[in-house]
Amino acid sequence: MAKGRIEVSENYCKSCGLCVAACPVKVLRISDKINAKGHRPVEQYKEGCIACGMCAMSCPDAAIEVYRIEEE
Repeated sequence: MAKGRIEVSENYCKSCGLCVAACPVKVLRISDKINAKGHRPVEQYKEGCIACGMCAMSCPDAAIEVYRIEEE
């Protein structure tokens, strides 16, 4: 199975939670920190991302980049 990670553009994230709901392996959550606009951006809080891209596809603000990690 592929491994991956995400990067969230924190200033674009509105904490809508659509990506959290879309993640099939449940590695995302809304963080405790607050961005410049007063929202709590999403974060990947544990390993297990499979780089499926469901979070990025569900994000209405295109705030998520998904990266596949090549295994050696």
